[in-house]
Amino acid sequence: MTAIKHALQRDIFTPNDERLLSIVNVCKAGKKKKNCFLCATGRCEIISTAEKNSFISCIWKLNQRYLRKKVEFVNVSSQLLEELPKAEESVPSGESQSVAGGDEDALDDYQELNAREEQDIEGMMEVCEYAISNAEAFAEKLSKELQVLDGANIHSIMASEKQVNILMQLLDEALSEVDTIEGKMSSYEEMLQSVKEQMDQISQSNRLIQISNANNGKLLDEIQFLVNYMDLSKGHIRALQEGDLSSSKGIEACINASEALLQCMNVALRPGHEKLMSVKQQQHLFTELRDTFSRRLTNHLNNVFVHQGHDQSSVLSQHMAELTLPKHSPLHRDLLHYAKLMEWLKNTQREKYEGLSRTYVDYMTRLYEREIKDFFEVAKIKMAGTAKEGKGNKFATLPRKESAFKQETESLHGSSGKLTGSTSSLNKLAVQSSSSRRSQSSSLLDMGNMSASDLDVADRTKFDKIFEQVLSELEPLCLAEQDFISKFFKLQQHPTLAQGEVEESDEVVPSRQPPPGEYRHFISSTEKDMVRLMMNKVFQSIETELNSLITLGDKIDTFHSLYMLVKMSHHVWTAENVDPASYLSTTLGNVLVTVKRNFDKCISGQIRQMEEVKISKKSKVGILPFVAGFEEFAELAETIFRNAERRGDLDKAYVKLIRAVFMNVEKVANESQKTPRDVVMMENFHHIFSTLSHLKISCLETERREAKHKYTDHLQSYVINSLGQPLEKLNHFFEGVEARVAQGVREDEVSYQLAFNKQELRKVIKEYPGKEVKKGLDNLYKKVDKHLCEEESLLQVVWHSMQDEFIRQYKHFEGLIGRCYPGSGITMEFTIGDMLEYFSSIAQSH
Repeated sequence: MTAIKHALQRDIFTPNDERLLSIVNVCKAGKKKKNCFLCATGRCEIISTAEKNSFISCIWKLNQRYLRKKVEFVNVSSQLLEELPKAEESVPSGESQSVAGGDEDALDDYQELNAREEQDIEGMMEVCEYAISNAEAFAEKLSKELQVLDGANIHSIMASEKQVNILMQLLDEALSEVDTIEGKMSSYEEMLQSVKEQMDQISQSNRLIQISNANNGKLLDEIQFLVNYMDLSKGHIRALQEGDLSSSKGIEACINASEALLQCMNVALRPGHEKLMSVKQQQHLFTELRDTFSRRLTNHLNNVFVHQGHDQSSVLSQHMAELTLPKHSPLHRDLLHYAKLMEWLKNTQREKYEGLSRTYVDYMTRLYEREIKDFFEVAKIKMAGTAKEGKGNKFATLPRKESAFKQETESLHGSSGKLTGSTSSLNKLAVQSSSSRRSQSSSLLDMGNMSASDLDVADRTKFDKIFEQVLSELEPLCLAEQDFISKFFKLQQHPTLAQGEVEESDEVVPSRQPPPGEYRHFISSTEKDMVRLMMNKVFQSIETELNSLITLGDKIDTFHSLYMLVKMSHHVWTAENVDPASYLSTTLGNVLVTVKRNFDKCISGQIRQMEEVKISKKSKVGILPFVAGFEEFAELAETIFRNAERRGDLDKAYVKLIRAVFMNVEKVANESQKTPRDVVMMENFHHIFSTLSHLKISCLETERREAKHKYTDHLQSYVINSLGQPLEKLNHFFEGVEARVAQGVREDEVSYQLAFNKQELRKVIKEYPGKEVKKGLDNLYKKVDKHLCEEESLLQVVWHSMQDEFIRQYKHFEGLIGRCYPGSGITMEFTIGDMLEYFSSIAQSH
């Protein structure tokens, strides 16, 4: 094809200034086929629009008919391409054939050569040398050869005419059979058409049957739903109407029946159920059963409260003379059988549930008030009996009568005068307690002003045991009652449902919405708050009675506040570990504030007593009362606060007290006339130092060192001042010598001073022979003995310090004689050995 295209370009298109773009082999229609070539050319200039459109048409047709991968026409409107075929039709047939090389049928008959055909043609062209140079001759040759082949084919067909006839006959028979089969198919089709109509009818009937079955199934489901969830058995109805609420079996049956009734009433009805007459009747029946059973249950529980209360009152008398509270565990155990019924009542009849709650609280308030009042009455009498009255106390009064004791005891704890219930044994105990103390001489009111030393440790220990017994009895009582209220009234630790809210449930059947106003109480509070409110009501007297008992204990002995602070703190800590928000924890916490206030008052009172101490002008001071009092307080406090939770409060009190002790010791020492100031300071700070060293109170370590320093300083000051008296003239002489040296006189020139020459020195020394020195020391010992108190036992310590100081002064005097009077041969009339013998013999003689 390349050679043909090249030849056409050279011979035909180049002379016309045209360029051959592409060629394709085509043939004209007719009996005599002649090979032709369709050429696509391009010209430099196109004269008319028709020629341009014709050229585009040619290219577009070639593209559409012969190219597998179509060429995209750019800048040619689709409308133009659609009109091109119509324009072609208007061109004369001869002209069209000249352009297209044949009609449309000829173009449609064209088939592209396959690879084998191309190889065959190339082989033929290679055999024929002029195939390229003389295409017409080559085409003529090929046409002749084709005619020869066509003739051979015709002869071959004519030779097989018989077989053709047979084939035609077979075709006729086949057509006949086809007609027969078509007839049968027609009849079959008519039959199937009838069957189709019948099947359509059957299908319609089946669809109606399915709809009916579905409706019947849904209806059955609705009926089963109502029967399953809105049908209450006769046994349950009988239990709700007349079930025995006093036996375990009867209670169990009522519980099961009430739960079944609640489930039926809480069924979430589907749309339209409420219009059914049977549903309305069942709902009415359920409402009547609920009201009937709630009335029966409420009346029965009210009777149980009253019945159990009478039984409890009979037990109360057994605890009158003992410091114990009656246990309510039998009452709680019996009532807890009705806990589930109370929950049912809470969910169905809130008003009756709240009414029962109020009834229980009112009843238990009266019962507990009576029990707690009697219990604290016994505790106060026992506590008042711990006071040791009289014993020569300066506050002692005349003996009292029994009635006076009783009235005063009642005034202290706020009693109304008589105990409720059976009080004969308690009154008898009060009489015996009062009678046993007729010979004693102090009133309870006076005890509040007694010093701690007037009370025995055994009495305080007994008070501590009584107070601990009171708290130990109250704690389990309150915890048991709170636990019972939570369980019996189903007041768990979650918020109470408000109006319109529904509690989530694990049941398959959803709960209904509560009717308006069903939860109109306690909407804004939690059930935990409800428990606390009920406990506050039931035990409303505990806090008052505890404060009254604390007041009595504080009046008996202010140091009792130490015991109460430790015990109360421990019980508050225990209660908070169980439940920080419990009634017991809250109440004990409130009382602890009072106890802490009393403890602070006790400390303030001790400080005030220190400030108000008056010392007699005619007797020696000795150990001040508040110094001894601090020792007693510290020893008692260390015993009480060992491993206590409130140790910090004691440490703060220690610091306040010790600073007050220091300040007031100095105040008294400055005001003392009979006893020298140094003695007051020395003895008292020595006592303080000994106390703090013995107790080893870590928070007072600084004060311990300060006390030791003050004691040492004042001991030294007292010794120096006292030793100046036995050798007064000798001391004055050597003081004058030291003064001259200090003024600038040389030591070896002091003897030339008129007042301090050797003769004056010998004169002074002769006035103090050994006998006179011993006599002066003996008088000094007696004077020191009068100054010092016996309880502190500092006489030997002071005397030994004086001996050391006297020896030091002796050596100092000798040194001055040796330096200021060298070679004079002047010595003291007594030696150090003599002094040691003087001090020893004087100490032994006394």
